[in-house]
Amino acid sequence: MTLDPALAASIRLVVSDIDGTLVRNDKTLSERTVEAVRRAGEAGIAFTLISARPPSGLGELVDRLGLTGAVGAFNGGTLFEPGGRIVEAHRLEESDARRAIALLDEAEVPVWLFADGLWIARDDHSPHGDLERRAARQEPTIAPDFETWLPRADKVVGVSDDHALIARMEREIGQALGTSANVVRSQPYFLDVTTAVANKGAGVKALAGAAGIPLSETAAIGDMPNDVPMFEPVGLSVAMGQAPDEVRRAARHVTDTNEADGVAAFLDQLIAARS
Repeated sequence: MTLDPALAASIRLVVSDIDGTLVRNDKTLSERTVEAVRRAGEAGIAFTLISARPPSGLGELVDRLGLTGAVGAFNGGTLFEPGGRIVEAHRLEESDARRAIALLDEAEVPVWLFADGLWIARDDHSPHGDLERRAARQEPTIAPDFETWLPRADKVVGVSDDHALIARMEREIGQALGTSANVVRSQPYFLDVTTAVANKGAGVKALAGAAGIPLSETAAIGDMPNDVPMFEPVGLSVAMGQAPDEVRRAARHVTDTNEADGVAAFLDQLIAARS
């Protein structure tokens, strides 16, 4: 898809999703992407991150990319600065966390809870646990129930390789919780439940505001339905090449896949437009 040179030249901030976008499928960050972020900064293009990951899963990437501005965890529910200072944090209502867990349990979907900086699971046998260790940069805390942490829940996650079931639970839990929660798939096998303001649409606005850059001069790039809310408010929306049709249709531009370093390819286009 051709990128309008004038629009590309106007972009001064890029807000990027992580999994399926910035990193490859094995969760590694390529040197090509690191170098592209560095060169973008030299060209006057700021770069930051927003992700469904917990804060612990962003720190290493922040350091490696040399980021200096605020970044967003839990789909934008928690904004923090490099070094760990929390700018703002929004958590689930306890009743919403309980209801989401009950519905996932009823559907026999394994549940994870994120609270107090921890990744909490009932056992260590859920699918994608090894990938989550790499993404979250921590080991799960195994507990028989979630009662202790429910009043401070940042995120409830349903995890299953039955993608149709995850899609169905997205609809059912979304209907059950209504406008008080954000219920969306961050991967075909992950269903994230956060508080309503913990969505990437609100998150990208907060990150642009923190950077002092207008949304019209901001680009957002992602690959999954939870990324779509950040496409509407920005000047340039970008989908990854392997993104589902619904995500690619919602974006103004489509770049290469994450396995082919699509973020680096997009940044190269922005740099070229500015030069």
